[in-house]
Amino acid sequence: MAQLNQKIAIVTGAGGGFGQGIASAYVKEGARVIVADIHAPAAQQVAQSLGANASAFTCDVSKADQVKALVAHCVATFGVPDIVVNNAGTTHKNRPMLEVDEAMFDKVFAVNVKSIFHMAHAVVPLMRQQQRGVILNIGSVAGIRPRPGLSWYNASKGAVNVLSKSMAVELGPENIRVNAICPVMGVTGLFEDFMGLPDTPTNRAKFLGTIPLGRFAQASDVAAAAVFLASDAAEFFTGLEMPVDGGRTI
Repeated sequence: MAQLNQKIAIVTGAGGGFGQGIASAYVKEGARVIVADIHAPAAQQVAQSLGANASAFTCDVSKADQVKALVAHCVATFGVPDIVVNNAGTTHKNRPMLEVDEAMFDKVFAVNVKSIFHMAHAVVPLMRQQQRGVILNIGSVAGIRPRPGLSWYNASKGAVNVLSKSMAVELGPENIRVNAICPVMGVTGLFEDFMGLPDTPTNRAKFLGTIPLGRFAQASDVAAAAVFLASDAAEFFTGLEMPVDGGRTI
């Protein structure tokens, strides 16, 4: 039997990268998925490729009204979500910390951290009514072992990682599990911003040298963790800060 048979999920930032990989894996494992992304064409393309068990929704996760509308769309389309994956994220370009301006700082924290605040307000009351739920927050190894040049991004992901643990403690008695998945960098739309360098073989080698398994994270790696942690097989797993990093954080 499929691991997520008849489950209903929302995946943010699912128009590409890790989010697309998670949404695709969820549908493959029997879930019905809302593919949410700030870029409408990307969300629509992914949802169409996944068929009748996926529905696209355009959402800026930093805006409370749009997150509420996203959850309402899920309820109207498929039902109350069993699973929410807070995957949407952004970063500033890799550079000295004082070269990041206030507007970019605010954007990084609004998209990476405040979005979880908005989603919690929208979805936790519904999960409480159902007396079950799974929330997966996509953190980062940057919040565990930070690199220089991404200080404000690192701080935002540190907040995600700790927030996930705190939510797990508070919501555990209500049978709502919360975990953080912490990938190492992958070749996504933010790849060059993370490096702060042109994407050349030489520059890639500098970063690959810090990953014992010798490659960057792939969407399938993150999706595998997201499938397991959302499944009934993980019913006793909560408050994890799970690196998906090829050994980067050792």
